[in-house]
Amino acid sequence: MAAPEPTGPALEALLERHLDDLESYVRKNMGAGLAQRESCADLVQSICREVLQYQGRFQFQGEPAFRKWLLQAALHKLIDRRRFYRANRRDQIAREADHSEAWQIEEIAKLAKTLGSPSGEAMLREDIGRLSHALNQLVEGDRGIIRMIHIEGLTHADVADRLGCTVPQSRGRLFLALARLSAHLKVPKA
Repeated sequence: MAAPEPTGPALEALLERHLDDLESYVRKNMGAGLAQRESCADLVQSICREVLQYQGRFQFQGEPAFRKWLLQAALHKLIDRRRFYRANRRDQIAREADHSEAWQIEEIAKLAKTLGSPSGEAMLREDIGRLSHALNQLVEGDRGIIRMIHIEGLTHADVADRLGCTVPQSRGRLFLALARLSAHLKVPKA
């Protein structure tokens, strides 16, 4: 004879017994980007609510199987929330792209000065058009991070928060974007 399916209070008690495992799993696997946006407690509560809501999708085959099913539900919730924030970030980048396509002369001048080299200022005097052209050769992500750091004056912590990445990743993205900009600015040797 099969074990009866836990429902109502029995399912709640089963969830309560596995709550520490669920919380530990979520905390360990949520990652810094998601942790900046949602609390572990909120995610655990959401997972428990969904488990109770969709209890008919699970056939009880013992507590180890329930624990595995519960942690899979947690994994799917974490994946869904990351996708949600990535989609929002892509939408935000697309909105910013509409604004950032046209680099203003003042922005280019400020960028050249913040690059911190006499050659940057000389380059500005010699050929603003070349810098503008090089900037427009970059992908939007590169233009966006250069704009955020060198035009808007954001810190890497601000950029990391806006893009949902870490501060070292923000620094790395800026480094690569500036390297690609530099490559577009190089004059081919005759």
